[in-house]
Amino acid sequence: MHELSIAMSILDVVEEESARHGNARVVAVHLKLGPLSGVVKEALLASFEMAREGTTLDGCKLIIKEIPILIDCPTCGAMRSVVSIQEMRCATCGLPAETVVNGRELEVSAMELVA
Repeated sequence: MHELSIAMSILDVVEEESARHGNARVVAVHLKLGPLSGVVKEALLASFEMAREGTTLDGCKLIIKEIPILIDCPTCGAMRSVVSIQEMRCATCGLPAETVVNGRELEVSAMELVA
């Protein structure tokens, strides 16, 4: 379960950032997560809870924003959603996806700090 190592890495980044802000207490971490990241949301949430126990971040919440898959469709001339993760083609015109614009995210986007 690689989600545990990802959760531990997120906690490391958050602790470093907290230290840069005078060891402010972190109450929440916001994460962008795309379906092509290879990370299972529920497993990451459970791993995060397990990894934070007994640390300075015990009680900190992980808030995940799921990012949809979007492609840059040359036929439509716009960013479009795909039919499904199994059918990586434009949901509007049916052209196979060439360029994935969104959907690979695994990114800490914000932290909520209390001084």
